[in-house]
Formats: sequence, structure tokens, C-alpha cells
Amino acid sequence: MSGLGKTVALGTAAGERALERLERRGGLVLDRKVVAAAARIVARVRREGDAALFELVARLDGVAVSPGGDLRLRALDPERDRVSLPAGFEAGLERAIAAVERYHRGRAPRGFSLAHDGVEIEQVVRPFSRVGLYVPGGRAIYPSTVVMTALPARLAGVPSIAVATPPAAYHASAALRFTLARLEIDEVWGMGGAHAIAAFAYGTESVPRVDKILGPGNAWVAAAKQRVQGDVAIDGLAGPSEVVIAADSSDPRVDPGSVAADLLAQAEHDPRAAAVLVTFDRSFALAVREELERQLPALSTGDTARASLARFGVALIASTDDQAVFAIERIAPEHLQLVGLRAEALGTRIGNAGAVFLGPSTPEVFGDYIAGPSHVLPTCGSARFASGLDVEDFVRRFHRVRFSAEAAQAGAGAAAALADAEGLPAHAAAARRRLA
Repeated sequence: MSGLGKTVALGTAAGERALERLERRGGLVLDRKVVAAAARIVARVRREGDAALFELVARLDGVAVSPGGDLRLRALDPERDRVSLPAGFEAGLERAIAAVERYHRGRAPRGFSLAHDGVEIEQVVRPFSRVGLYVPGGRAIYPSTVVMTALPARLAGVPSIAVATPPAAYHASAALRFTLARLEIDEVWGMGGAHAIAAFAYGTESVPRVDKILGPGNAWVAAAKQRVQGDVAIDGLAGPSEVVIAADSSDPRVDPGSVAADLLAQAEHDPRAAAVLVTFDRSFALAVREELERQLPALSTGDTARASLARFGVALIASTDDQAVFAIERIAPEHLQLVGLRAEALGTRIGNAGAVFLGPSTPEVFGDYIAGPSHVLPTCGSARFASGLDVEDFVRRFHRVRFSAEAAQAGAGAAAALADAEGLPAHAAAARRRLA
């Protein structure tokens, strides 16, 4: 029986336990053993540079690197890769590129200036000089992640873009290589996991350090990003994928087979992914469970999906709209699908979600590929305080200030008085010198 066979009513003790477990999923994903092991890997790469990095790549990525070599993956022939592309891939890729460009183009912050009473202030916006993008390549290979991260970086004006991906993924996937070539990403490093994050964060003899690391990854990647945060900027701690689908079975457009398919689309990512159904009708939850059992055997990723459903799959039965909203806000999912009129009406009441997909014709997988906004979104409840990746994540801000002599005289007394109140006499003295 699939994990979604666990059907519990909200407002009960069992429902509360289910919500508490979903709220704690970040800790269950980033367990102490993974965090400690990732920390050791990061420390080794920081301390030993290429020597540690090459050994870890050989052991964890399965690629031997000779001393004095490097991990850079050399571009192959895009025309040769084109012949090997899956049917329809190139057209789909172009549609995805167009959608992402349409959404992000012209939206990078531009700064502003203002002047008043002899004071000139300018906010200056600059792109990061160099960013490192992580493209996963374990259970699946993700050309789409290249599109969803590299294009916003380029549209923000980042001059140096580096990609790290497991070397096996690069060599196995013509689609990944073709996408990197299509987007003119010529700095690609064959390294995956925590050691890739460490190399980007601190640099080694062969891998230049970056200013910011962005992109999704597994628990090892998230743990490593958590460890290096502060020494380098990161976009967030993206864990395994997750979806909550709120479905209104009274709407004739809502099909349990489609809802099951959308749940499986997230569950197949990782055994630690989360797929949750919120509905108002227990019989609909049972129909979705039956569809899951019917569809699972046909999936080549069925074992992964079944493990995911067993870990975090649950159907939550709400008796009121308020109960449904309360549950969704507590879970704060990466992806939220609202399917059916009653469920869709909840959209204006929900703020804790990485992205919201409205209506039976808007599956979350469209957000993965062709909607336009980046599919790099906050997971594990961080949608309460974090946002999805955007073009503004590739820039930083600072300000310039100029006081005229007259403005300095007019403001010095106020600055000095505030400094006196804080017990900072040198601050106060520096301000009062501008009175003369």
C-alpha cells in the first residue's frame, strides 16, 4: 500500500501528529549524520584544496583525476549531441528558454537616486562578479535547472557563470550537454555533492571561488551550503522536492487520476520528497490512493516514488476551508496546487508557499519547465520566510551618500546627540567637527 494510504482527519490528534511531522521534515531530511559528514567534507576541501577534491571526486563521483589535472569538462560537439536528443527535446528547450527570458527580462533591480536639502543618496545595483550554479545529477539529470538558473544570472548581467554537476550526468546526457552549449555556458566542472559546494565556496588550486552559490540539490548539497553560508552567499537550503495538492472533488473538472499523477511527479524525485493531498472528501482520497497504486507499476521511478509516499505521503481531510488553509500554511510547501473551485478560492488566503498553481489545467510540472519563473524554490517549510530564485538574486546593492557643507552643519547636531545617547563619544565628536 502506498504511503498516501495514510488518511487522517484534520482537527484530530492523528491530524495534528501528521502536521507536526510535516513541519519537522527539514530536520528529518537534514539528519545529524548527513550534516556532520558534509561538514567533514567541506573542511577537507577548504584545508587541502585539489588534493582532497580530487580524492572525493574519485571516491564519490567515480572519476579518477591525475595530480596536476583538473575537473573541467570540455565541451563536446553540440551537433553530435543534437542527433542524440530525445524526440521533441530541442523544441521544448526553446519554449522553456523563451518563457524564462520573457519572465525575467528587464526585471533586474536598477537602483535609484534622490536628493533633498543638500543630501544626495544613490542606491547602486551591481551583479555578482562570479556565481556557481549547482545542477543535480543523481537519480535524474536536469537540463531544466541550467535554464532556470543560468538565464536569470545572465539577464542580471553576471559576467562569470560556472556550473558544477556530477560528471556521470554530464557524460550520460546529450540533453544536458546540448543545453549548456545552447546557453553558452563554457565553464562546467565535473563534481557533485558537498565537495562541489566546498570547492565553489573556498576555491582550490584549479577551481576559482565564487561569490554566490545557487541551485537545488540533495541533502548533502543542502548541508554543505548550510556549512559554507557566511563565507559565501547562497540562495537557500533547497532540499528534496515537495508538493501539496488541495483538491475539491465536487468540481467535475477534478480527476483523481490527474491528482495522483501530479503527486507522483514530485514523489519520483527522491525517497525524501513529500507529496501531500488536502481534500474535503475521504472517498476522493481513497480514489486517489487507488490511482496511485494503478499508476505506480508503470513508472521506471516507481521504487523511489513509493519510498517517498511511505515517508511523507499523507491525505489530510479538512472539514472546513479554515482547516485546509491552516494546514497548508503550517506545511509551507515548495509547490502548492489548488484544484477545483473551492480549493482555488483558498489561493488569496495562503501566503506560505514557494509557488502556487491554480486549476486542473495547471500541473506543477509546467512550473518545472515552461511557465517562466525559476523552479528553484524554498523547501522544507522555508517558504514561510524565503522566496524562489529570481533575477534579483544575482545582484547586490550598496549606496552612495554626499552631504553638502550646509547639509552637514544642519545635521551634525542630530547625529551627535544620537551618538551621545549611545555612549559613543568619538562618533559624536566626528559629527560635531562638521558644525564649524
